[in-house]
Amino acid sequence: MISIEILRKEAYMNDEEIMEMLKKHPGNAPQYDVSSCMLNENSPLYGKRIIFLGSSVTYGAASFAESFVEYLQAEDGVIPYKEAVSSTTLADVKEGSYVQRVQTIPADFKADAFICQLSTNDATKGAPLGKAGDTSVYTAAGAISWIIDYAKKTWNCPIFFYTGTKFDNPRYEQMIEMLYEIQKTKDFGIIDFWNHPMNEISREDYSLYMADGIHPVKAGYRLWWTPEFRKFLIKNL
Repeated sequence: MISIEILRKEAYMNDEEIMEMLKKHPGNAPQYDVSSCMLNENSPLYGKRIIFLGSSVTYGAASFAESFVEYLQAEDGVIPYKEAVSSTTLADVKEGSYVQRVQTIPADFKADAFICQLSTNDATKGAPLGKAGDTSVYTAAGAISWIIDYAKKTWNCPIFFYTGTKFDNPRYEQMIEMLYEIQKTKDFGIIDFWNHPMNEISREDYSLYMADGIHPVKAGYRLWWTPEFRKFLIKNL
């Protein structure tokens, strides 16, 4: 399974060709669209106002902007504020970083929770990872700590970071270990899909759910990721 980034970077495909490929992916079939979801007004998450900060996985880069955010909205009545831009990093090393964009979210949004993606881009694009205790926002570790403090001060709500599911990248695994180290001194929860039993699925299901090792398609969000987000949030909110 070749990553979307490799297809683009190596010029095997342009963006239009990649979009055509994704349209034909079985996991992006119409039956998985957000438009076909049924709202459960009795969901414990109904009316919960949640901020989502992230990059391509939060955005839904391989699913035409339909990520777990839209499924939680359509199925559970969550009221989201979604701030997601593909290819961006936690570390404040270039324009559009998480550190910069979190400051664009309205401070008066009455949030019940703040959920941030542990960006795979810091690992795959070679951003400085740093270590727990760093204060420089130019490292992933320092940016994580800064975002936690900023979110706590601005919205004073429960804060969570979520990881991707398992893929082959030792630097991202190092980031997850670092996240747990930061948790020892900061008040936030971790939605850990990397070490989750959900990774134990058949090759056929995985091929239906994922465009590559990082990016789910619509079926992956709707049938695989969103149910686990739902369980976690019901338990922790």
